[in-house]
Amino acid sequence: MSILGTRVLRTEDPRLLTGASTYTADVVDDRLAGSLHAHFVRSSIAHGEIVSIDTTAARQLPGVVAVYTARDLPMLPIPPQLRPLERNMNRNALATDRVRFVGEPIALVVATTEAAAMDAAEYVDADIAWLDPIVDPKVARDGTDYLFPEAGTNVTVAHGFDEPTDPGLFDGCEVVVEQEIVNQRLAVVPLEGRAGACVWDDDGRLTMWLSNQGAQAAQAELAMMLGIDKAKVHVLTPDVGGAFGAKFRSEPEHAVIASAARVLNRPVTWIEHRTENLVGMVHGRGQIQTVRIGGGADGKIKAYSLEILQDAGAYPRMGAMLPMGTRRMAQGCYDIPAVESRAESVVTNTSPVGAYRGAGRPEAAAAIERAVDMFAAEIGMDPAEVRRRNFIRPGAFPFTVKSGAVYDSGDYEGSLQKVLEVASYDRLRDEQRRRRAAGDPVQLGIGLATYVEITMGGDMENATVELHPDGTVTVLTGTSPHGQGHATSWAMIVSDQLGVPVEKITVLHGDTDLIPHGGGTGGSRSLQLGGTAVHAATEDLVEAIKKRAADLLEADPRDLQIDKERQAVIVRGAAASASVPLTQLADGDPLSAYRVWNGVGPTFPFGAHLAVVEVDTDTGGVRVREMYTCDDAGRILNPMLFDGQRHGGIAQGISQALYEEFVYDESGNPLTASLIDYTIPTAADLPSFTLSTQETETTYNPLGAKGIGEAGTIGATPAVQNAVIDALSPYGIRHLDMPLTPERVWRAIRQAPPARRAAEDYTVD
Repeated sequence: MSILGTRVLRTEDPRLLTGASTYTADVVDDRLAGSLHAHFVRSSIAHGEIVSIDTTAARQLPGVVAVYTARDLPMLPIPPQLRPLERNMNRNALATDRVRFVGEPIALVVATTEAAAMDAAEYVDADIAWLDPIVDPKVARDGTDYLFPEAGTNVTVAHGFDEPTDPGLFDGCEVVVEQEIVNQRLAVVPLEGRAGACVWDDDGRLTMWLSNQGAQAAQAELAMMLGIDKAKVHVLTPDVGGAFGAKFRSEPEHAVIASAARVLNRPVTWIEHRTENLVGMVHGRGQIQTVRIGGGADGKIKAYSLEILQDAGAYPRMGAMLPMGTRRMAQGCYDIPAVESRAESVVTNTSPVGAYRGAGRPEAAAAIERAVDMFAAEIGMDPAEVRRRNFIRPGAFPFTVKSGAVYDSGDYEGSLQKVLEVASYDRLRDEQRRRRAAGDPVQLGIGLATYVEITMGGDMENATVELHPDGTVTVLTGTSPHGQGHATSWAMIVSDQLGVPVEKITVLHGDTDLIPHGGGTGGSRSLQLGGTAVHAATEDLVEAIKKRAADLLEADPRDLQIDKERQAVIVRGAAASASVPLTQLADGDPLSAYRVWNGVGPTFPFGAHLAVVEVDTDTGGVRVREMYTCDDAGRILNPMLFDGQRHGGIAQGISQALYEEFVYDESGNPLTASLIDYTIPTAADLPSFTLSTQETETTYNPLGAKGIGEAGTIGATPAVQNAVIDALSPYGIRHLDMPLTPERVWRAIRQAPPARRAAEDYTVD
C-alpha cells in the first residue's frame, strides 16, 4: 500500500512545539561568539532631502561600538529586482541623499547589547528637509512631482498598453456593470520578523544566517549588494517563523550588517522588532482596480475588462510586477468571449510592496468574483447560477484564456456543486429569505467565489537522495520550507519507493555550501517541482540499488524489485532467501542519486469557497458563521498537510476581507504601525472550516500534483466580501471595499437609501 495520500503526522512538529527549533536569533555557532547587536535608525518622515546625520552623541553612549551612515559602509546601489522595471529607481541600502518612506534605514548602530543599540539610536540626529510626499497612487501616476527626478516619471512599469484594444468590447451587451475596487495594502506580519547573523572568515568569505525562503536567491542578491563574488557568500536558513512570499531574496538590511561586520571584523546580529517590521518589511496587495463586465439577461457574460493601478511603494520590488500575475489570471474560471486588461505600477512614499501569499492571483480573483456577483445582482439571477452558466467546461482542457495562459485541467462546476451541496445552499437561502422578511436586525449573507490560480513559481528544482549503511536516508532539496512540512512530505515520497520509515529520513535544505542551486519556496512550487525532483532522484536511486544488488544476487536488474516491508532487494518469483538488505548494499561506496526536474509548465489549481456571515445592521459588526471550501490541487500527497495549508490561507483571506489594512495619512505617516492599530484576527474570530476536496490530477508531473499553499487567500477573500455585500443588498448596497470593518459597514447602512426589507428571490436550480 502506498504511503502517498495518507495522513502522516508532521515530523517537524515535536521540535517546533517544544521550543527545540532554531531560528536566526537562536543560532549558536562558535564563529558568532561575542556577536555585536545591530539596530537601524529609520526615517520618521516619508519624503525629504537628507541635510545631515549627526551620530556624535550616539557614538559616546556606553556599549556603542560604531554608528554608520551610508558614506561609512561600502555597498552598491540596489537596482529594481526585475526587468522591465524603470532602471532609474535605484535604492541604497542606507539612504544617501533622499528618504522616500517612513521606516527607510538611514543609519546603523552597532553595540555590545541589543538594548544599548536601541537606546543609542534615539540619539542619532537626522536633519531631513521636508519634501511633499506622494501617497495616493492616482496622484503618483497623474502628477508631475517625482520620487526619482532623474526618472522623470513615477510609473515604474506598464503592462498591456502596447496591446490592441477593442473600442466595441461591450457592444451587444444588454447589461454592463462598472466598479472601482480597492484591493487594500496589507502588512505581512510573519510570526518572526526579518533577521540576520553574520561573520567574515579570515579568507574574506561571508557566512550569513537569515530568515528566508530561499538561501540561493538570498546568496546571489547579497553578493550583488556587497559587490563580491557569489562564491564568497555562504547563506544558511534555519527555521523560519513565517514568510508568505515576503522573505524571498535578501534585504538591504542584511547587506548593511554584513558590511558593518566586515569593517569591524566582528560578527553582527540583527533581529527585527514588530513596529520595525510593520513599516520596514515589504507590504502586500495595494491595487486599485476598475472592472467592467457585460452580458445578457440570460446570465451569459460576453465581455470583461480590468484596469489595474498598482502601488509599488517607494522602490520597485516584486510588487511592481504583481499586475503581470493579475492580468494573466484576470479571466478566472470563465469562458468569456472578450477580455482585456492593462496595468500601471507607480512608486509612492510608502513602504515597498512585495509578494504576499498569492502575489497577484488573489487580486485577480477578487476583481472577477466581485464583478460576477455585481453582474448577477444587476440581472437578478442567483450568483451560483451565473457562475455555472459561464464556466470553462471540463472537456475544453487544456484551455487557453485570453491572456495566453494555458489551463492544464479543471472541473470548476464540479467543485462549485460540491461546496453547494456540503453547505446546503438551498437551506441557507431559505434562512436568508426568512430573516429578510422578518426584518431581523442581524442579516444573513451568503458569498461565493470560484477561483483558479497559477502555480509553480519557476521551472526547475533539484534533489539528492542518499542511502546510508545504517538504513537511514538523507535528502538534499533546493526548496526551503517555512511551515509547509517539506521534511514530512519529501520523506513520504522517498519512503513510498524504498520502504524506509519516514522517521529515518532526514531532509536538509537552506545551505548554499551543501546545496549550491535551488529555487526556494514560493508560488506554490514546492511539491510539483521540489517534490517531483525528490521523486525522480529516488527513482534513480532505486535503479542504482538494483544494479548493485544484481552483482550480489547474480540476477538481471530487470528481475529485481524492492520489498518495502523488508527493506531489501528481492528477485521476483524467487525464494525468500534470494534477497539482500538495503543496509548491506549501502555499506561501501555511497549510494546516492542527484536529479534536476524541469517543469513542463505551470499548473492551475482551482476551487470554490462559500462564506456564511451574519451582519448586525445596528452596529455594522460582521461574524463569519460558516466557511465551506472545495479545493482542487490535483493529487493530494498528505491530507493533513493539505488541510493545514488551507486553514492558514483561509484565515488570511478572511482577515483581508474583514480586518486588515495598512493605512497612511496624507503626509505618508503610517497609522497602523503596531498590532494595537493593525488588526489581525485571533482563533476566536474565526469559525471552524468545513473542507471538502476534489482531485483533478495534472499530467505535468508524475505526482499529478498542483500547488495548494496560496489557494485559501485566493478563494476566501472574495467569498467573504461577497457574503457581507449580499447581506447588505436589501439596503441597495452593491459594493463596499475591504476591509469590511464595523464602521465601514455601519456607515454604508446609514448612508443607504431607505431600507428595502423585502426578500430578494433567488432561483436556485
